[in-house]
Amino acid sequence: MTKGLTQITFDFGAVEETEQKPVVITSTVKEEVPTIELAEPEIPVLSTIVLEEKKATAGKRGRRSLKDIAVNADLVHVPEDDILFKKQYYSIGEVAAMFRENQSLIRYWETEFDILQPRKNRKGDRFFRPVDIKNLVMIYDLLRRRKFTIEGAKDYLKGNKRAEEKFAMIQSLQKIKGFLMELKANL
Repeated sequence: MTKGLTQITFDFGAVEETEQKPVVITSTVKEEVPTIELAEPEIPVLSTIVLEEKKATAGKRGRRSLKDIAVNADLVHVPEDDILFKKQYYSIGEVAAMFRENQSLIRYWETEFDILQPRKNRKGDRFFRPVDIKNLVMIYDLLRRRKFTIEGAKDYLKGNKRAEEKFAMIQSLQKIKGFLMELKANL
């Protein structure tokens, strides 16, 4: 005969539980000061918030979809040359923030592509020169926008000695296109 399991509870002190009401902040156009109103607590709202948080965090791990990569390919924020060359070195965190990628991906690309050679200090921290960032922009363009594989990008860079010149030409044409589109929108 087996003995039934019992649950042991611990009470470490009496804690007063006060009911907290959610706060809703609204503002009106007439007043520049926001007003605070207390909303009635709703139990279903809490469960939907938890579900929304799970959905938001569910996509944070693992590989990103090709659709997300394509959307983010145009959001790279590398400063212009005159601003980029003001600093001698950029940390890997700054470079990853420019490309909106993980630092581990930047480190992986460094091992795969010979043209990326960041300096390392005694501690092992990577510091990218502006030239390395320019090369990284070209690699990012090949892999993310033009959808090359890593092997295909390596072959392209080795086979085309003028790949950097072609890439610079494409970028200047894209700047001109952006300027003309902006000019058209303002007419």
